[in-house]
Amino acid sequence: MSLRPWREIARPHQDVLEGSFKQSEFASDITQVATGTAPSEYQDPVEFFSRTYITEGMRLLLVSVAQRLAGEGGDPVVQLQTAFGGGKTHTMLAVYHLAQGRVPPSKLEGVPAVLDEAGIAELPASNIAVIDGIKLAPSQSRQYDGLTVNTLWGELAYQLLGQDGYAMVAESDATGTSPGKEVLANLIRRAAPCVILIDELVAFIRQLELDKHYAAGTFDSNLSFVQGLTEAMKSVPNAILLASLPESELEVGGTLGQSALNSLEKYFARVESVWKPVGAEEAFEIVRRRLFETAGDPGKVQGIARQFSDYYRANADKFPVETQSNEYYERICSSYPIHPEIFDRLYEDWSTLDKFQRTRGVLQYMAIVIHRLWNSDNSDALIMPGSLPLEDTNVRNKSIHYLPQGWEPVIEKEVDGPRSVPQDIDGHHTLFGSVQAARRTMRTIFLGSAPSSAAQSVRGLQAERVLLGAVQPEQTIGVFEDVLKRLRDRLHYLYSEADRFWLDTKPNLRREMESRKQNISDSEQLLPLLKERVTRVFGRAHSFSGIHVFTRSADVPDDYGVGPRLVVLEPDHSYSRTDADRAAPAAEQVLKYRGEQPRQKQNRLIFLAPDFDVVSRMKEQGRSYLAWRSIVNDIEDGTLNQDLSHLNQAKRNVESAESSLNQVIREAYKWLLAPIEEFVKGAPTLKWEAVAVSPTAPNLVQAIEEKLREEEWVIYQWSPIHLRNVLNRWYLKDGVSEVSALRVWQDCCHYLYLPRLLNDQVYRQAIAEGVESGDYFGFAAAKEGGDYLGFILGDGMVSAIDEQSLLVELDIARSIQAERASVPAAGPDESGQPYTGSGSSSTPIDVADGPNTTRSGDSGPRPTPSAPVDKRFYGTVELNPVRASMDFSTIVNEVIEQFTARTDTRVTISVEINAESRGGFDESLKRAVRENCATLRFGASEFEEE
Repeated sequence: MSLRPWREIARPHQDVLEGSFKQSEFASDITQVATGTAPSEYQDPVEFFSRTYITEGMRLLLVSVAQRLAGEGGDPVVQLQTAFGGGKTHTMLAVYHLAQGRVPPSKLEGVPAVLDEAGIAELPASNIAVIDGIKLAPSQSRQYDGLTVNTLWGELAYQLLGQDGYAMVAESDATGTSPGKEVLANLIRRAAPCVILIDELVAFIRQLELDKHYAAGTFDSNLSFVQGLTEAMKSVPNAILLASLPESELEVGGTLGQSALNSLEKYFARVESVWKPVGAEEAFEIVRRRLFETAGDPGKVQGIARQFSDYYRANADKFPVETQSNEYYERICSSYPIHPEIFDRLYEDWSTLDKFQRTRGVLQYMAIVIHRLWNSDNSDALIMPGSLPLEDTNVRNKSIHYLPQGWEPVIEKEVDGPRSVPQDIDGHHTLFGSVQAARRTMRTIFLGSAPSSAAQSVRGLQAERVLLGAVQPEQTIGVFEDVLKRLRDRLHYLYSEADRFWLDTKPNLRREMESRKQNISDSEQLLPLLKERVTRVFGRAHSFSGIHVFTRSADVPDDYGVGPRLVVLEPDHSYSRTDADRAAPAAEQVLKYRGEQPRQKQNRLIFLAPDFDVVSRMKEQGRSYLAWRSIVNDIEDGTLNQDLSHLNQAKRNVESAESSLNQVIREAYKWLLAPIEEFVKGAPTLKWEAVAVSPTAPNLVQAIEEKLREEEWVIYQWSPIHLRNVLNRWYLKDGVSEVSALRVWQDCCHYLYLPRLLNDQVYRQAIAEGVESGDYFGFAAAKEGGDYLGFILGDGMVSAIDEQSLLVELDIARSIQAERASVPAAGPDESGQPYTGSGSSSTPIDVADGPNTTRSGDSGPRPTPSAPVDKRFYGTVELNPVRASMDFSTIVNEVIEQFTARTDTRVTISVEINAESRGGFDESLKRAVRENCATLRFGASEFEEE
């Protein structure tokens, strides 16, 4: 069932449709009614009651008035005291028309039921006096039929009984003194049945300065009159007094007004009756009846309400708890075509503003809104907070009329209007624009948060209430949740804390942040931040020799290492599926060169590149983080003058920006690049293979290693059959029967067309397994002349791999093994040392072979000892202290790495520093050096005298 627009079901009054109403007409004026000059809707009793919803408080009051005028009980004095715009004057008008008796009660809508409840069959016509404290002036007399009336009691007597009544108080009126209780009682008794309506009494009395005499009397004489009048009312059974007293400070006025109110409350408290003000639910009907001719067919209204209620229940976790009850369904029905949330916000939030007059203010505001929506063909199912046409000048002016200065630019830029951010978002994104998601969301936030102040401990609307004011059935809630996040990130006057959102006239520091973002240096600030954060992602537990983040080619070592090296490219060298050459030039520079020197161990490098589509977002998030962090630092050190709430907001934004940055870094750095060489027409050609690593993997390094293993870009375990294939393809061919084992390992580190092994242990394990099986190749520790020393095939332990180690072609290895098996073993020679074979080509035992290794060659005399082998190197060099860092780096590359590349070599480096000063070292230098030496764990360090 599709939702029908409200304008197809309900119809506003003609003056609302035409916009011909006057704002002042919503403020009922009892004096105009008494003088016959009020608009017809207030002057005509029939029209008045047709547009008046008799609330529970009004009903109880009218029952009491009817009983009192009929002399059958009721209260003699009723005090009406509610907040500004609480319906006091409107209630007095209802009493006026009821008591006047100009129209039979049967023609007044709702009145017959009141009389029935009062038990009154017929209500007598009554004399009525209307005293309006705002219309009367203490210093100015009034002329009636040749009479000069000065005081409130003179005005009262004349209105009740004309010249005869005035004659009863003429002397007191002339002297400005109170006539006393008995005189007033006689006056009221002669005028009964009668009704006295006093409105804005405090406004009149507060004009009377203490100890000063006016034409209308003194401050004290007027209070005495009120006291005497309230006492006199009790003695007349068919007379009633209704007086309105203010509740808000705005109406009370200054010190004199408060003093008058305090005194009046004491006098009225002796005889007053409690009057119940308009309830929130009753306000629905008051506004609806005043603004709409008809709310529409009840069946259609209930159908719309049911769809909204079902929608709220189906998405219970997205909306406030109260929307899940059947009571909320009934509220929608009673407030239709206006959504209950509008009433809640206006009565609960806007009514706290000094200038907002509760029901009267709601009537004025909603009349303008409805007029605009009707003429713009608004198609919403209900008039919701998100429906408010704040782009309209009249609606906007009425909205900011009640608010402090500064709200107009906020509405224009960040709530609604042709140049507002929400308009831009809706205009550029069909998903949002199709339901006006951004504008409806911001209108809702404005209505719910504009009346709040910074002094409140809890501000703003919860997200669930924002959705309640913006989303209609048949719309996707997620669209509004998404646009809310986008608005939070873009707007300068929108605040958010936890799940609460509010607007303020003070910028939320986002503008300051945006300004600072523009001044962030990519090379000096952004790149170091990204380098630090990317480095942090990898941690320390990995199998790489090193992970080089944004490192120059000269600083990436060219060594064999204990594993391959992972080179992480800078953001500007990103990878794209559609344009794979973006990252290639930078990666190729590191691959082929170490600084200005050619790189030798090219097959020890793997590259990680960022995704082209994510890089810009990563940079933007990095700038945001740096900007927020600088704002927090400046607020804390006093450079930026902001309050504690802004500091807390900035800290939350730092945390949010940091979290988003870490996430987007993972999303960006996902492309593994592996260089390979393929032979094209006999020449090696460099190519790049790429594969994506899941950005959601819990451990990035582990995910990279798994992907390298899966793609076989790095060999973690090498089968000897693959090693044999490499040997046969590249080395053991064209009559070559042996190859240096160390050379094969080094070539695998050098050349991209060979397998990329994790480390030399993988290579050595493949040799050991191949030799042990006896099916792939043989191994020899060395070769001397034509003899293979430390030869193994099928049994024995592979010795250390060095320059002399050899891998022997399988057929040759088997023939050697067969030849040695046919030669009988020999006993020990005269010196007791074992020997095998015969002739002069015997082979010495290699120290790594073990005691059970069989020598090759035939038996014969003991061979002469081989030449001594150099097993230790020692070197010293003096470095220029100015260029020590650069010179030491050169020494490491050119000398030390020659030793560290060998698996059987242990290298020890010590640094000796001698420094002499002619004048001696001062204490600060000695303290700094001692502390640094201790931190760097120097074995020995001390200062000496000559």
